[in-house]
Amino acid sequence: MADLVVGLQWGDEGKGKVVDLLAKHYDIVVRYQGGHNAGHTIVVDGKKIALHLLPSGVLYPHCQNVIGNGVVIEPHSLMREIEQFGADSLKGRLFISDRAHVILPLHARLDVLREKLKGKEAIGTTGKGIGPSYADKVSRIGVRMGELKDFSQLKNKMQFAYKELQILAQAMGEEIESLDEVVGSLYEVSQTLLPFVCDSVHFLWEAQNQKKKILLEGAQGSMLDLDHGTYPFVTSSTTISAGACSGTGINVREIGEVIGIAKAYCTRVGNGPFPSEEFGDVGTLIQNKGGEFGTTTGRSRRCGWFDAVALRYACKLNGCTQIALMKLDVLDGFEEIKVCTHYEYRGEKIDYIPYDYQEVKPIYQSFKGWSQTYGVRSRDALPQEAKDYIEALEHLVGVRISIISTSPDREDAIL
Repeated sequence: MADLVVGLQWGDEGKGKVVDLLAKHYDIVVRYQGGHNAGHTIVVDGKKIALHLLPSGVLYPHCQNVIGNGVVIEPHSLMREIEQFGADSLKGRLFISDRAHVILPLHARLDVLREKLKGKEAIGTTGKGIGPSYADKVSRIGVRMGELKDFSQLKNKMQFAYKELQILAQAMGEEIESLDEVVGSLYEVSQTLLPFVCDSVHFLWEAQNQKKKILLEGAQGSMLDLDHGTYPFVTSSTTISAGACSGTGINVREIGEVIGIAKAYCTRVGNGPFPSEEFGDVGTLIQNKGGEFGTTTGRSRRCGWFDAVALRYACKLNGCTQIALMKLDVLDGFEEIKVCTHYEYRGEKIDYIPYDYQEVKPIYQSFKGWSQTYGVRSRDALPQEAKDYIEALEHLVGVRISIISTSPDREDAIL
């Protein structure tokens, strides 16, 4: 069986810390979707470690780490991450799917140019080429990691996509690098990455036959899912638990625990509806206390109160068996803490997410705040008000909260 960690909000929930906490109990950690637009920050002994493509199990010497076929890989970014640890130290510990698609420099350029064309209608992407790479995958013209073994065929394959970029760039008065430069740069980085490229599906099936413990790690959050999120303000992959099967080759009957990750409040990066967003001093205070600035982009995150309606929805989509509640300590010192329990929608009180999600308004329930939870490592040591808040969230969402994080540090958690 393989257990699964999945984000329940709009990403940035703290999945990296949870996977890092759990990884010590697993043999293999697998990243199953997304690209280097994701950012997992883990704090070990006061030192921040930022991961974008490498699975969070990389910090444990006993863990093998797999980048699955559902991931899109920007080779230069991955190489820089590998260099943080040293390629030699990852031999036998890192496996990259030969079916994973490559993000080419032209994808990133297309991403930025298309956003520029949209103007005020822009989605708010990271501009890292994630969408265009997935689009090429669906169009069946994408480049896969396995194809980096044969550069004689690669340049011809890239011609079509490059022509689209040329037309768009010329129309906007932009200059782009030549195709020869792109191919040359790709060849250089491939020499570092190819020793790690393998048939990851076969590798994982063999690991299952050997009864190894596998942990699957998602990126982004459920509310950014291509089908079930706040479309069109979503990412380009399946971020819910169903994506773990298609992104790894592990079948649905072999998924065990589904651990959903949620902050004790809500954040969102980029554009799109966010019913419980706080625009005044409260939102700014949460942002500053929580350090709500993107690991990957540095962009500030929009902040607001916990949305129980959206979380119930996400838990149902994912089949969550438990929840990890992150950043409880950020709410320390608030006199009043609010939770969105229902929406007002076209004059009615509802408890579901409608198609016209941008039209809903939050209906709140208030809770008494508490003094301090920072660094607390046992549930009994929490202030009573914090315990009441946690129990209320469990009741509103309908799923047990099994992990509570009380600081960014690896050890500050209640299990």
